[in-house]
Amino acid sequence: MKPLNKQTAGVSTQPPVKVLQFGEGNFLRAFVDWVIDILNEKANFNGSVHIVQPIAQGMVNMLNDQDCLYHVLLQGIKNGNTIDDKRLITSIYSASNPYDDYKAYLALGENPELEFMISNTTEAGIKFSEVDESSVTLPDTFPGKLTALLYHRYKFFKGAADKGLTLIPCELIEHNGTTLKKTIMQYIQHWHLPDDFALWIENHNRFCNTLVDRIVPGFPRENIKEIQTELDFEDNLVVKAEPFLLWVIEAPEGVKEAFPTYKTDLDVLFVKDITPYRTRKVRILNGAHTSLVPVAYLHGVRTVREAVENDYTGAFIKKTIFEEIVPTLDLPAEELEKFANAVLERFKNPFISHELISIALNSVSKYKVRVLPSLLEYKKRKGSLPENLVHALAALIVFYRGEWNGESIALNDSDDVLTFFKEIWNGKQEEIAPKVLSNTAFWDLDLSQVAGLSAAVQKEISSILLSEKEKSY
Repeated sequence: MKPLNKQTAGVSTQPPVKVLQFGEGNFLRAFVDWVIDILNEKANFNGSVHIVQPIAQGMVNMLNDQDCLYHVLLQGIKNGNTIDDKRLITSIYSASNPYDDYKAYLALGENPELEFMISNTTEAGIKFSEVDESSVTLPDTFPGKLTALLYHRYKFFKGAADKGLTLIPCELIEHNGTTLKKTIMQYIQHWHLPDDFALWIENHNRFCNTLVDRIVPGFPRENIKEIQTELDFEDNLVVKAEPFLLWVIEAPEGVKEAFPTYKTDLDVLFVKDITPYRTRKVRILNGAHTSLVPVAYLHGVRTVREAVENDYTGAFIKKTIFEEIVPTLDLPAEELEKFANAVLERFKNPFISHELISIALNSVSKYKVRVLPSLLEYKKRKGSLPENLVHALAALIVFYRGEWNGESIALNDSDDVLTFFKEIWNGKQEEIAPKVLSNTAFWDLDLSQVAGLSAAVQKEISSILLSEKEKSY
């Protein structure tokens, strides 16, 4: 087995660095760097990535030990076919830790070929901190570091209009590009940087809101030796991911041509408004997960794949998606159905064991965000209640009883939520649905006022509890 480096892998040339990437974790390497690798191969992007480690401790040294090479394993089902693909990623040119050498970090901004900044620094990464007092020393936050580098670039190129960047954050928050720009502006004000720099940021840098979607289990620790033997490389940075990929980028004119994914078969969309695509993902993918969990769990199923393949729960989730969620959305029906079918394929992935109990974390708040809007919109459009989404709510309430068929359920939620359910389940059964639905702390509105909902949920709760006695659910 060979060590993995450019010499042993036969990588002799490297395109210029066009992308500055904050973050070296599994997701970015299996998503962004994988995409750029495809772009170089199929769209003549001719660009490499320099990775910046956003926190003091990270994986930069491991990357450099392998000359920034690693393999991505794509495993799953796509368009009805089982995918088991391995790809050597060569798109990363170099990687560095700004905590080791701040001046060298700032010098990255002097690169005339640099066009893009891409990041994924976790949901909490885009934040402002008054502790970062100036750009003279390394700021602690990611936006602080980025502001310092952009200011250095602005000064080095004397405010040249063509040296602004396209910034594409991938953090899982709404309006991530807009939020990043706002945070940079806070630092400019906080550090009393020149107004002309603020204008350069405003006029010559393009901030994109994004939506990213790909399940990345990460390093396949359980069978890494077998994989390394098959690769014939001692790759310690292998990343496992599903074949499905969706990247929606809300971008100004010109970004699509500069980042030409349209020349490939990659599912990367450049749109004027990301909102309907975010709604589609939350309602169909996340909403299906949240609806399925309590129904399948009470039915005796324990993984997502089992749930989709089970006759009862499989039929339940298909009907829920195609007859109760999809009709409440405003994108073209063909797009919605294509996405919905891809979701079901992802749920069936034989290479990933997705435990229902792990998805059940904070299920009440998840139902509010992911499922309730579909229920209410369905009633608004159809004039009736969606049977499966109502049943899923009833199953969720029974699930939060904390036991089923004499076995305890490992509930994972806030103390307030768990205490509330413990109290109502110690009360009268006929009062359970009204009390849950009228709890505005859960739903931000009184759901007991939705015509027919309280009675429908209570009826479903009684039916589920009866099936428990009869061992028929």
